[in-house]
Amino acid sequence: MDFIQAIIIGVIEGVTEFLPISSTGHMIIASHYLGLGQSDVMKAYEVIIQFAAILAVMLIYEKEIRWEKRHLWYKLFIAFLPLALVGFLLKDWVKSLFSVEVVSGMFIVGGVLFLVVEYFYKLEEHPHKEVSEVTYKEALFIGLAQLFALIPGTSRSGATILGGMLLGLNRKVASDFSFLLAIPVMGAVTAYDFLKHYDAFVSLNASAYWVGFGVAFVTAFITVKLFLHFIQRFSFVPFGLYRILFGCYLLYAF
Repeated sequence: MDFIQAIIIGVIEGVTEFLPISSTGHMIIASHYLGLGQSDVMKAYEVIIQFAAILAVMLIYEKEIRWEKRHLWYKLFIAFLPLALVGFLLKDWVKSLFSVEVVSGMFIVGGVLFLVVEYFYKLEEHPHKEVSEVTYKEALFIGLAQLFALIPGTSRSGATILGGMLLGLNRKVASDFSFLLAIPVMGAVTAYDFLKHYDAFVSLNASAYWVGFGVAFVTAFITVKLFLHFIQRFSFVPFGLYRILFGCYLLYAF
Protein backbone atom coordinates (compact mmCIF):
# COMPACT_ATOMS: atom_id res chain seq x y z
CA MET A 1 0.00 0.00 0.00
CA ASP A 2 1.48 3.34 -1.07
CA PHE A 3 0.90 6.82 0.34
CA ILE A 4 -1.87 7.77 -2.10
CA GLN A 5 -3.80 4.58 -1.37
CA ALA A 6 -3.32 5.09 2.37
CA ILE A 7 -4.66 8.64 2.16
CA ILE A 8 -7.69 7.68 0.08
CA ILE A 9 -8.66 4.78 2.35
CA GLY A 10 -8.05 6.96 5.43
CA VAL A 11 -10.36 9.67 4.11
CA ILE A 12 -13.09 7.16 3.24
CA GLU A 13 -12.87 5.59 6.70
CA GLY A 14 -12.97 8.95 8.44
CA VAL A 15 -15.97 10.17 6.45
CA THR A 16 -18.11 7.02 6.33
CA GLU A 17 -17.48 5.26 9.65
CA PHE A 18 -19.77 7.46 11.73
CA LEU A 19 -22.22 8.79 9.14
CA PRO A 20 -25.36 6.63 8.72
CA ILE A 21 -24.25 5.50 5.26
CA SER A 22 -22.16 2.39 6.10
CA SER A 23 -18.44 2.28 5.44
CA THR A 24 -18.66 -1.28 4.04
CA GLY A 25 -19.96 -0.40 0.59
CA HIS A 26 -17.55 2.47 0.22
CA MET A 27 -14.62 0.24 1.18
CA ILE A 28 -15.72 -2.29 -1.44
CA ILE A 29 -15.55 0.34 -4.17
CA ALA A 30 -12.32 1.87 -2.90
CA SER A 31 -10.57 -1.50 -2.61
CA HIS A 32 -11.77 -2.48 -6.08
CA TYR A 33 -10.62 0.64 -7.89
CA LEU A 34 -7.35 0.88 -5.96
CA GLY A 35 -6.59 -2.77 -6.65
CA LEU A 36 -6.20 -3.61 -2.97
CA GLY A 37 -8.74 -6.37 -2.48
CA GLN A 38 -9.61 -7.71 0.97
CA SER A 39 -6.18 -9.07 1.87
CA ASP A 40 -4.86 -9.52 5.41
CA VAL A 41 -2.73 -6.42 4.94
CA MET A 42 -5.81 -4.42 3.99
CA LYS A 43 -7.68 -5.78 7.01
CA ALA A 44 -4.77 -4.83 9.27
CA TYR A 45 -4.68 -1.34 7.83
CA GLU A 46 -8.41 -0.96 8.42
CA VAL A 47 -7.78 -1.77 12.09
CA ILE A 48 -5.28 1.09 12.25
CA ILE A 49 -7.56 3.70 10.74
CA GLN A 50 -10.55 2.50 12.77
CA PHE A 51 -8.52 3.10 15.91
CA ALA A 52 -7.76 6.63 14.66
CA ALA A 53 -11.48 7.24 14.14
CA ILE A 54 -12.24 6.04 17.69
CA LEU A 55 -9.71 8.48 19.12
CA ALA A 56 -11.31 11.32 17.16
CA VAL A 57 -14.72 10.59 18.71
CA MET A 58 -13.20 10.30 22.18
CA LEU A 59 -11.68 13.75 21.74
CA ILE A 60 -14.99 15.25 20.60
CA TYR A 61 -16.88 13.68 23.52
CA GLU A 62 -14.12 14.20 26.06
CA LYS A 63 -16.55 15.72 28.58
CA GLU A 64 -18.90 12.75 28.30
CA ILE A 65 -16.27 10.12 29.10
CA ARG A 66 -15.17 11.61 32.40
CA TRP A 67 -15.70 9.71 35.65
CA GLU A 68 -18.55 11.95 36.77
CA LYS A 69 -20.51 10.81 33.71
CA ARG A 70 -20.08 7.12 34.61
CA HIS A 71 -23.86 6.54 34.74
CA LEU A 72 -23.96 7.29 31.01
CA TRP A 73 -21.27 4.69 30.48
CA TYR A 74 -23.33 2.12 32.37
CA LYS A 75 -26.09 2.76 29.83
CA LEU A 76 -23.64 2.47 26.95
CA PHE A 77 -22.46 -0.86 28.35
CA ILE A 78 -26.07 -2.10 28.42
CA ALA A 79 -26.44 -1.02 24.78
CA PHE A 80 -23.14 -2.68 23.89
CA LEU A 81 -23.97 -6.12 25.34
CA PRO A 82 -26.48 -7.40 22.72
CA LEU A 83 -24.08 -6.84 19.82
CA ALA A 84 -21.12 -8.24 21.76
CA LEU A 85 -22.96 -11.45 22.66
CA VAL A 86 -24.86 -12.06 19.43
CA GLY A 87 -21.98 -10.91 17.24
CA PHE A 88 -19.61 -13.38 18.91
CA LEU A 89 -22.03 -16.28 18.70
CA LEU A 90 -23.04 -15.62 15.09
CA LYS A 91 -19.74 -14.32 13.66
CA ASP A 92 -19.45 -17.16 11.14
CA TRP A 93 -23.04 -16.68 9.96
CA VAL A 94 -22.47 -12.95 9.61
CA LYS A 95 -19.44 -13.61 7.38
CA SER A 96 -21.59 -15.81 5.14
CA LEU A 97 -23.94 -12.90 4.54
CA PHE A 98 -21.28 -10.73 2.96
CA SER A 99 -21.96 -10.10 -0.73
CA VAL A 100 -22.43 -7.08 -2.94
CA GLU A 101 -26.12 -7.96 -3.29
CA VAL A 102 -26.68 -7.98 0.47
CA VAL A 103 -24.70 -4.78 1.00
CA SER A 104 -26.56 -3.02 -1.81
CA GLY A 105 -29.93 -4.23 -0.56
CA MET A 106 -29.28 -3.02 2.97
CA PHE A 107 -28.14 0.35 1.66
CA ILE A 108 -31.48 0.73 -0.08
CA VAL A 109 -33.56 -0.63 2.82
CA GLY A 110 -31.80 1.67 5.28
CA GLY A 111 -32.35 4.64 3.00
CA VAL A 112 -36.07 3.93 2.75
CA LEU A 113 -36.32 3.57 6.54
CA PHE A 114 -34.69 6.97 7.06
CA LEU A 115 -37.18 8.57 4.67
CA VAL A 116 -40.13 6.91 6.42
CA VAL A 117 -38.96 7.85 9.93
CA GLU A 118 -38.31 11.43 8.86
CA TYR A 119 -41.74 11.65 7.22
CA PHE A 120 -43.42 10.99 10.59
CA TYR A 121 -40.86 12.88 12.69
CA LYS A 122 -42.20 15.75 14.81
CA LEU A 123 -39.66 17.66 16.89
CA GLU A 124 -42.08 18.47 19.70
CA GLU A 125 -42.58 14.74 20.33
CA HIS A 126 -38.87 14.24 21.10
CA PRO A 127 -38.36 15.65 24.62
CA HIS A 128 -34.80 14.50 25.40
CA LYS A 129 -32.40 17.44 25.25
CA GLU A 130 -29.21 15.76 26.51
CA VAL A 131 -27.68 12.35 25.89
CA SER A 132 -27.47 11.80 29.67
CA GLU A 133 -31.29 11.71 29.74
CA VAL A 134 -31.37 8.39 27.84
CA THR A 135 -32.79 5.73 30.18
CA TYR A 136 -31.48 2.21 30.72
CA LYS A 137 -34.54 0.81 28.95
CA GLU A 138 -33.95 3.06 25.96
CA ALA A 139 -30.26 2.13 25.95
CA LEU A 140 -31.17 -1.56 25.78
CA PHE A 141 -33.58 -0.96 22.91
CA ILE A 142 -30.91 0.95 20.98
CA GLY A 143 -28.53 -1.93 21.65
CA LEU A 144 -31.07 -4.36 20.19
CA ALA A 145 -31.53 -2.10 17.16
CA GLN A 146 -27.76 -2.18 16.71
CA LEU A 147 -28.01 -5.93 16.03
CA PHE A 148 -29.20 -5.09 12.52
CA ALA A 149 -25.72 -3.70 11.90
CA LEU A 150 -24.48 -7.31 11.80
CA ILE A 151 -25.96 -7.43 8.30
CA PRO A 152 -23.33 -5.95 5.94
CA GLY A 153 -24.32 -2.59 4.50
CA THR A 154 -26.76 -1.69 7.28
CA SER A 155 -24.54 0.90 9.05
CA ARG A 156 -24.01 0.65 12.80
CA SER A 157 -24.63 4.37 13.27
CA GLY A 158 -27.67 4.23 11.01
CA ALA A 159 -29.25 1.38 12.99
CA THR A 160 -28.63 3.03 16.37
CA ILE A 161 -29.76 6.48 15.26
CA LEU A 162 -32.97 5.08 13.81
CA GLY A 163 -33.51 3.03 16.96
CA GLY A 164 -33.08 6.14 19.08
CA MET A 165 -35.44 8.23 16.96
CA LEU A 166 -38.12 5.53 17.09
CA LEU A 167 -37.88 5.71 20.88
CA GLY A 168 -38.49 9.46 20.85
CA LEU A 169 -34.95 10.80 20.97
CA ASN A 170 -34.31 13.86 18.85
CA ARG A 171 -31.80 13.70 16.02
CA LYS A 172 -28.95 15.22 18.04
CA VAL A 173 -29.36 13.02 21.13
CA ALA A 174 -29.78 9.87 19.02
CA SER A 175 -26.59 10.74 17.14
CA ASP A 176 -24.68 11.57 20.32
CA PHE A 177 -25.60 8.22 21.85
CA SER A 178 -24.69 6.43 18.63
CA PHE A 179 -21.25 8.03 18.47
CA LEU A 180 -20.53 7.36 22.13
CA LEU A 181 -21.66 3.76 21.69
CA ALA A 182 -19.16 3.46 18.84
CA ILE A 183 -16.29 3.76 21.33
CA PRO A 184 -16.82 0.40 23.11
CA VAL A 185 -18.17 -1.31 19.99
CA MET A 186 -15.39 -0.25 17.63
CA GLY A 187 -12.85 -0.63 20.41
CA ALA A 188 -13.81 -4.28 20.85
CA VAL A 189 -13.90 -4.93 17.09
CA THR A 190 -10.54 -3.22 16.60
CA ALA A 191 -8.94 -5.24 19.40
CA TYR A 192 -10.34 -8.50 17.99
CA ASP A 193 -9.21 -7.71 14.44
CA PHE A 194 -5.77 -6.67 15.70
CA LEU A 195 -5.24 -10.05 17.34
CA LYS A 196 -6.67 -11.86 14.33
CA HIS A 197 -4.46 -10.07 11.78
CA TYR A 198 -1.45 -9.48 14.01
CA ASP A 199 1.01 -11.13 11.60
CA ALA A 200 -0.09 -8.84 8.77
CA PHE A 201 1.04 -5.78 10.72
CA VAL A 202 4.64 -6.84 10.21
CA SER A 203 4.35 -6.34 6.44
CA LEU A 204 2.70 -2.91 6.63
CA ASN A 205 4.47 0.14 5.27
CA ALA A 206 5.15 2.03 8.52
CA SER A 207 5.21 5.43 6.81
CA ALA A 208 1.91 4.81 5.02
CA TYR A 209 0.51 3.59 8.35
CA TRP A 210 1.18 6.89 10.08
CA VAL A 211 -0.13 8.89 7.13
CA GLY A 212 -3.36 6.88 7.04
CA PHE A 213 -3.74 7.10 10.81
CA GLY A 214 -3.41 10.89 10.76
CA VAL A 215 -5.72 11.32 7.78
CA ALA A 216 -8.41 9.08 9.28
CA PHE A 217 -8.21 10.90 12.64
CA VAL A 218 -8.51 14.39 11.16
CA THR A 219 -11.20 13.37 8.67
CA ALA A 220 -13.31 11.60 11.31
CA PHE A 221 -13.01 14.56 13.69
CA ILE A 222 -14.13 17.08 11.07
CA THR A 223 -16.88 14.80 9.74
CA VAL A 224 -18.48 14.17 13.13
CA LYS A 225 -18.29 17.86 14.06
CA LEU A 226 -19.93 18.95 10.80
CA PHE A 227 -22.52 16.18 11.02
CA LEU A 228 -23.61 17.23 14.51
CA HIS A 229 -24.09 20.81 13.33
CA PHE A 230 -25.94 19.62 10.21
CA ILE A 231 -28.56 17.52 12.00
CA GLN A 232 -29.48 20.35 14.34
CA ARG A 233 -30.66 22.31 11.32
CA PHE A 234 -31.64 19.66 8.79
CA SER A 235 -33.05 16.14 8.61
CA PHE A 236 -31.68 12.72 7.63
CA VAL A 237 -33.51 12.82 4.29
CA PRO A 238 -30.30 13.56 2.28
CA PHE A 239 -28.64 10.52 3.86
CA GLY A 240 -31.67 8.36 3.06
CA LEU A 241 -31.63 9.44 -0.58
CA TYR A 242 -27.88 8.96 -0.79
CA ARG A 243 -28.15 5.42 0.57
CA ILE A 244 -30.78 4.49 -2.00
CA LEU A 245 -28.78 5.94 -4.91
CA PHE A 246 -25.51 4.40 -3.70
CA GLY A 247 -27.16 0.99 -3.21
CA CYS A 248 -28.52 1.11 -6.77
CA TYR A 249 -25.07 2.06 -8.05
CA LEU A 250 -23.48 -0.92 -6.28
CA LEU A 251 -26.02 -3.27 -7.87
CA TYR A 252 -25.35 -1.75 -11.30
CA ALA A 253 -21.54 -1.57 -11.06
CA PHE A 254 -20.84 -4.92 -9.43
